[in-house]
Amino acid sequence: MDLVPAWMGKQAILPDDRAFVFFDGIFTNPQLNHPEGIAIDSQGNIWCGGEKGEIYRIDRDGCAIEQIASTGGFTLGIAFDGQGNLFTCDMKYGAVFRLNIRTGYLCRFADGDGICKKMRIPNVPVVDEKNGFLYVSDSFNQHQSGPGIWRFDLQSGKGRLWYDLPLRFANGIALSSNGDALYVAESFGRCVDKIPILANGQPGQKEIITKVDAVPDGLTLDPKGRIYISCYEPSLIYRWSESDGLELLIYDRDAVTLCHPTNCAFRGKDLFVSNLGRWHITRIANVL
Repeated sequence: MDLVPAWMGKQAILPDDRAFVFFDGIFTNPQLNHPEGIAIDSQGNIWCGGEKGEIYRIDRDGCAIEQIASTGGFTLGIAFDGQGNLFTCDMKYGAVFRLNIRTGYLCRFADGDGICKKMRIPNVPVVDEKNGFLYVSDSFNQHQSGPGIWRFDLQSGKGRLWYDLPLRFANGIALSSNGDALYVAESFGRCVDKIPILANGQPGQKEIITKVDAVPDGLTLDPKGRIYISCYEPSLIYRWSESDGLELLIYDRDAVTLCHPTNCAFRGKDLFVSNLGRWHITRIANVL
């Protein structure tokens, strides 16, 4: 007998009206073109990507949008380092690009080990500033498990496949609060994993920390180390912690305010969410 999904009939922690459209880009020029990735700069501006490789900046008040650059591909996950560089994963080119947001200079940063192995579907980048690395999830194939997680030098872009065991569509990744583990969302494995980063820098044994009765996509952490899991289908966000387990944070049954949410990022107490199914950015107020 099939189990009833936890989100059906379950009371969410936050009421529906806590989430609202922060920026609606359906009729703006440029149009906000089905954003997948999301990141927030040091000034509080919202950055996201589009399905034609666009890289957008939305001002911190949600009053204006500007297209800063484009790869001409399909921009997936994005992440900032501490030097004002934005790393973007591009599905069309199977590569990570680096944008200097001060100068506007965009270049191809990494696509594999420089010898024979190439990334298939680079999905989400995560910056490990302390150790000088960029981790990148490789979704590999929608219908087939495969490796894995790549790691590149943050300056040179040189790197290799770091976690080479099969994952079921590795998607969102997040570095643990103390930097000793990488959390990974396996979208079609319907779970979130923890991969320890050993003292020698190698990956430890993968542990499934929670099963998810939805399609997990993006991950982010709050200051308490709790993990927020934005789910592509149905349109909801879970929160997980060791103490409380898996909790339903918020759920949009109509998929309007949250519409196939993919990634999320905190600015202060508020959580900002990109929606691949529409043309807007959602703001969820006072999550913390």
